[in-house]
Amino acid sequence: MNQKNLEYLQEQVKFTGFGEGLNDEIREKIEAGEEKFTIWHEAGFGKDKVDAVLFFSKSKESDMYFFNKYELALGKEDVTEKLGQTFYINKGNNITLKEAYNLMEGRAVNKNFTGASGELFNSWVQLDFKQADERGNFKLRHFNENYGYDLELALSKHPIKEMSNDSQKNDLVVSLKKGNLQSVTFTKDGMETKRYIEATPKYKSITVYDENRQRLDSRKAKAEKQAESSGQSAKNNSKRQDVPDDESGPATKKTGSRKKKGQGV
Repeated sequence: MNQKNLEYLQEQVKFTGFGEGLNDEIREKIEAGEEKFTIWHEAGFGKDKVDAVLFFSKSKESDMYFFNKYELALGKEDVTEKLGQTFYINKGNNITLKEAYNLMEGRAVNKNFTGASGELFNSWVQLDFKQADERGNFKLRHFNENYGYDLELALSKHPIKEMSNDSQKNDLVVSLKKGNLQSVTFTKDGMETKRYIEATPKYKSITVYDENRQRLDSRKAKAEKQAESSGQSAKNNSKRQDVPDDESGPATKKTGSRKKKGQGV
């Protein structure tokens, strides 16, 4: 057995977000000399569950093994059918397990990638639930630096308390770039309100959710506030048209359907 190859695979699996719990199984599979093998892994993110299948294969020219890809199935508490996606392991372009979960939740992730010619570039990526490739995978849409999305500028347009502290601001930006739905505090007129936010590069903004993780519609919220100030009933504003969800909303793959709930911090 190639010990260095084994250690490399174990490190690769670890830093792709699967931890060290699979080390023994990887060793056993390689010692058995199988040409190809798979390993199963389960993880939870809040109330959501993901089932992963990791695929490995042996080189035809040597005793080295490669971690090729992992298939992920996302199960949600209120959805019967699972959403599936395959993530390929490529040098410099790996998507971690948590990032994969965030992408399948419809959120965007910011990463450094390696291009075909070996050049490094930074880009936001987001699954396009309206388009699938020949393998049945949802396509990844890129929003690179030329697209002009400035996350800190988008954050500055909202009364976010954490933005006034350099350390908290940095932690917030890092978390959002990982694709997380992040808890923050909105401050206005001396009042503090818990909110959840996510990066939305497509519209060069952020999406805001209330304390129950229900998406807030800025136009509707503004209209209701105006109605309250003039003594009108909030019901008079219920006929106003909501801002439509972006393309990371309702989607289907194979026989499954998916509605974005804004879950998963």
